Formats: sequence, structure tokens, C-alpha cells
Amino acid sequence: MRLPLITLLLLLLQCPGLDLSAPLSWPTLGLVLVSGLKGWEARRAAEHRQVVLLQLLAIGLLAAQQPGLLSSLLQLITALCALAGLLARELGGVRPWRELLRRSVQLLSAALPLALVLFLLLPRIPPLWSHPSALGQRGSSGLSAELDPLGISALARVDAPAARMRLEDATLPSDNAYWRVLVHGHFDGRRWLQNTAATTTVTATEPAGLGPLQWWTLEPSRTQAVPWDGASRPASANLQLQANGVLLLRQPPIQRRSLRLQEMSAPLAWQREPPKEADLQWPDGQEPQLERLAAEWRALPSPEERLAAAERWFRSQPFRYSLEPGSYGPTGLDAFLFDRQVGFCGHYASALAALMRSADVPARVVSGYQGGRLVRPIGSRPYLEIRESDAHAWVELWLEPKGWTQVDPTTWIATSDDREQLRASGGRSPAWLQGLRWLQWQWWGLDLSWTQWWLGFDPSSRTEQLKRWFGDQQSLWGLVLLALSVLAMRAGVQWMRWSSRKRWISPLERSVQLLEQFGCRPRPGESFASLCARTAAEHPLVADVVTAMAQVQQDLAHAPLSREERLRKQKNWSRLRACLSRCKLKDR
Repeated sequence: MRLPLITLLLLLLQCPGLDLSAPLSWPTLGLVLVSGLKGWEARRAAEHRQVVLLQLLAIGLLAAQQPGLLSSLLQLITALCALAGLLARELGGVRPWRELLRRSVQLLSAALPLALVLFLLLPRIPPLWSHPSALGQRGSSGLSAELDPLGISALARVDAPAARMRLEDATLPSDNAYWRVLVHGHFDGRRWLQNTAATTTVTATEPAGLGPLQWWTLEPSRTQAVPWDGASRPASANLQLQANGVLLLRQPPIQRRSLRLQEMSAPLAWQREPPKEADLQWPDGQEPQLERLAAEWRALPSPEERLAAAERWFRSQPFRYSLEPGSYGPTGLDAFLFDRQVGFCGHYASALAALMRSADVPARVVSGYQGGRLVRPIGSRPYLEIRESDAHAWVELWLEPKGWTQVDPTTWIATSDDREQLRASGGRSPAWLQGLRWLQWQWWGLDLSWTQWWLGFDPSSRTEQLKRWFGDQQSLWGLVLLALSVLAMRAGVQWMRWSSRKRWISPLERSVQLLEQFGCRPRPGESFASLCARTAAEHPLVADVVTAMAQVQQDLAHAPLSREERLRKQKNWSRLRACLSRCKLKDR
């Protein structure tokens, strides 16, 4: 069995999951290719050791970029095969692959105590590819910094996963919860764009909120902005809250990320951040019909009354919700509001925000996700699954004294059930895939638990854990780390000694032990063929089996056999030993 070739194939199988826009992916690919070329021309034992070292380094780089449960399992299997291939070379290639894999498991088990100590106590170094210049454009998120609904003729029905969220308790938010991601405050007459906002860094050292922790796992996206409810306190490192309510996670969005949020009862500061001049920006004269309608509302005394007038007007019009509204071309919002009146959430959010700005009410468009699907995996806590098809857009208005207030004009046109049916009508999976969805949900439940344990143990979690263990005696951490590392290495050595007590027995030695059960012990200097001949003479009932065993052993030891012939001979030898063992049982 060619274990080095299997190791190379497993490494190549994981390479398509790399993002080539990340600088660390290229050294990983280089190590995989170099290990393959080096393994092809390696002849000496030292060269094979170099190949295994290159493969183990590649596995480590893959683990840093692909921390998911499935990827971690593949990386573990690859490491086992790499070590087994090295052992096969070191031991002369005489041991079966099952024995080699067993010894590989022993080696990894011996290193596990030290790895666990280092994982818990050593600070985690930020990824080498976390510089902003390393951020790629790959990602599955359908959200974009530019919102141009009037130029979209058909909304893509993407059903890929976007995020998963689990609470410390079993209580999950309602199906219609809003998860804000991006804020679009700049309007050029057609498109809504992001505008820069000052950041307010919220650290995990602030007093904890009253609610439970939210554990989020995010799929790769095109932005550092992450979904959240707008009312929770960041509880993970590298989270920054902008003044407009956008939550940024300072990690590369091209990889899977994990974060924690602490639910709060009191409103956060961003909700009271006063509007700026840009929140009233409006290109006068571009949409005359819209401006005339907004001028009527501007005469009303309060923003609340203007909003109520807008809601009455929207509900009185024959608007229709559709994922294929057709492109509006250069005609803009007037054509949407007063002529065709067909669109999806982006159209209605854009139109309401434009009307409110024209009526002197600060407004902006927010894009994110709405709702989700509650999944209850077997043997695990339920979680909320959010998919790209849950992408949504709504409006935030500045209403005194409430501050920024969420308004969803799409609900004035169509209910959530209506929008869900439209999304599912053209994007439903084939019937044969529907049966696999349940298994997928179960796996995602396991993957979510793994991600929370692996990615969720960030520097803030580590600091909190160490403070619970040692209090304020931070000077003891180094001594404790050194002592535990020594104990872990000692435990690994003891484990290797204990697990190696059982001596490996070669197939030839097992055959000799089987013949000894017939009372025929090998004499000094006696060959296996002579032993079989003597056993056949003393036990005529098994003479044919013993003679055949001697011939097969001679062929395996001295004949120039091909790989297929050798495998066939080994299977025949195993069959003959089994037959001889049954004959001994019958004799008893």
C-alpha cells in the first residue's frame, strides 16, 4: 500500500478549498507540490523524512486556513497517513498498513497532552494573512457595499449558508428577527453606497450584559461587517462597533469566522448617535414626482406623522413584490413609485429612504438578513441557520426621542410568508436533495460545536479562563506553563512505552506459533520449509495445508513477484493459516 501517494492525494483534495487571493495559500500550494516532486525522486531514508516534514508543514498551513470540522478530520487522516508512510520506510516496509496506522495514532496521542497545554495557555498569534491587503474578493455572501436595486432585472436566488447562531440557553429569536450588516448612507440619485463612519471600539472588559451569549459562525463573505441584532454587546476580540451601527470583525472575511455577542437590555450608543448632514443628502430635481409627494408630507409637523403618511400612501398603491421586476433603466425612482410599482425589498427600502430625505427626515438604508431557520440537531442544542436567500433591506429613520428607528416598508406590501414563497418558488432544491438536507443540518450542528470550541477560544476567552484559574497572579502563568509542558511530555513518553508493550508479530512468526500448537517446535537452524515438512509427516491430515504454506512462504521470500502477485500470495497465506487453525480446533 503506497501511503505516501495516498497522503499526497489527500493534500491535493484539500487544496481546492484554499482562497488564492490570500498570501498564505501560495506557500501551502508550493509545499504540497514540492512534497509530491520530492517524493517522486526520493530514494534514501533521509529524503523520505524530508518529504514527510514538508507534508506535515502543509497540513499545519491547511489547518490554519481551513478550521472547519470536515477539514480538521481530513487533516488528521492526512497526518496519520504521512506518519504511517514514514514508519513504513523506517521499519523496512515489512509491517502491514493497519499496524503502521496504529503506531501513527500512538504517536499523535503522545503529542496530544503537550498540544492541549499549549492551546490553553499560550497566546494565539494573529494570522499572518490578516493584513487588510490580504483580503480577497472571494466569498459566498450576497450582500454588497453598493445597493442598486433599480438596475437589477432579476434577483439571484442563492441558497448557500451565510451564518449560524446559537445561544447559551435554548431560547432562539423569532423567525422575523432582523440581522443588520451594512449601512448605506450615501445616495447619488440611483445607488445607495456606504459612507465612512468613525469607529468606537468595544472591548470584552466592559461589564457583561444581562442576557445570554450568542455564538456566531460566519461563512466566507466579501466584507468584514458581520450580522448582529444591533442591541448586543461585542464579547469577542477584534470586534469594532461603528458609529452607524455596523459591527466589524477585524479578521479576513475570506475564511470562516467565529464571534460572541452578549445580549443587553439597554440601548447601545450607536442608536443615539445624532444624524449627520449626509443623512439628509438628496439630489434635487432628479425625481420630480417623488419630490412633489414628499413636499406634501414635509408640511406635516413631525417626522412620525410624515412616516405615517408614507405608510398610508404605500398601502393604498397597487405595489407588487417580485424577485424579477425588470430593469428600470435611467428612469429611476419615479418609474418605480408611480408607473410600474413592481420590485423587491431593495426597491421599497430605497424608495422610502429617498421620500423621507426629501421630506426632511434623516434616513438611511440597511442591508442584512431577516429571519432564519430553527434547526434542532440530534444530541445538540438548537441553532438558527441563516442563508443567503434570507438577505433583506430595510430603512432606519431618525425619530426623536427614540433615535434611529427601524422601518421595513416591504411589510406594507407583502408578508414574510409571501416573500418566502417567492424565494422558494424558483430556488427550491430538487426532490432527491431535500432528503439530504436533514443530514446536512445534523452535520452543521456538530460543526457549529467544533467551531465554537476551536475558533471561539480567542485571546479574550483565554484571558478570562486564566483569570478564573489564577486570579491576578499573572506572574505564575509562565511557571505553570513550563511545569505543565514538562508533565505533558512525560505523559506522552509514558504513553508510548505503555502502548508499545505489545510486540508486533510478523506473519511468518505467527505461522510458526500455529505449527507449535501441533507439537512441532522449530529446531536450531531449521528453516520454515523443513519445519513444515516435519509437521506434515507427523500430522498427515494437515499435510496438504502445511506443504502449501511452505511453498507460499518460499515464493514471498525469494521469488521476483509483482505487486499484484505478492498481494495474491499474502491473501493465500492468510487463508491457509485460517484453514490450519480450524483444523487444530477440530482436532481438539
